[in-house]
Amino acid sequence: MPIFKRNPFGHILFVKRWLVRIIGVVSHGRYRRFNELQIEGSEIIRDLPPTNVLFVSNHQTYFADVAAMYHVFNASLKGRVDSLKNIGYIWNPKLNIYYVAASETMKSGMLPKIFAYVGSVSIDRTWRAKGKDVNRQVKMSDISNIKKALDDGWVITFPQGTTKPFKPIRRGTAHIIKTCKPIVIPIVIDGFRRAYDKKGLMIKKRNVLQSMVIKEPLEIDYENDTIDEIVKKIEFGIEQHPSFLKVISAAEYKKQEEELDKQRTFWDMY
Repeated sequence: MPIFKRNPFGHILFVKRWLVRIIGVVSHGRYRRFNELQIEGSEIIRDLPPTNVLFVSNHQTYFADVAAMYHVFNASLKGRVDSLKNIGYIWNPKLNIYYVAASETMKSGMLPKIFAYVGSVSIDRTWRAKGKDVNRQVKMSDISNIKKALDDGWVITFPQGTTKPFKPIRRGTAHIIKTCKPIVIPIVIDGFRRAYDKKGLMIKKRNVLQSMVIKEPLEIDYENDTIDEIVKKIEFGIEQHPSFLKVISAAEYKKQEEELDKQRTFWDMY
């Protein structure tokens, strides 16, 4: 392979490979040492085609969620079964993994710009900009770039467009599904909000049980399902439908959080 071969977005694959390796090595301990990441469904990853796969997930931090998925996807493709043991899987990573992120976020510093080079499909949010609510049209170039990424590989998206739980699913995700007809894989994550700061760069708390559940593809009739029907399927798939919301007191919520953190077997692994 030519050393300066580029992907459809003009990124040099040689540079991207080394960035993924470095970020993978630096971040591996977050999911194996400081906190444990429990994984379910890695066998689903291995059975997926190389392109036109859309992962939809709930969102808890800006970057830690995506970094964990890069680890899990590459480990699964290298034969790991629900495990991130032996970081050798990151040496030859899958380079056509992309994720949808807000342009504003990916331009907010040198580190986000590096992360953007790794695989960001940056879009302009239609509902929020610079901390204020806005209402603007979707840019056709953004939709075109997501389609370009799907044609080249896998795309991760967070259809709620925010790290706050139980927010509405953005209908744009359903439009992309109807247009591009990808295989849609729901992912449910938990524990990241407790473990990291909002950006997902700083470890806020150690020994937190983190989880990632990869589910079977959504059953979607691309021709006949309405946008609202697809939105509802996504809501249930990533467990963000209002029916999953249980109103509890702050004290009970804190107690449940503490109990979750006790459910770890990390130190027994050594």
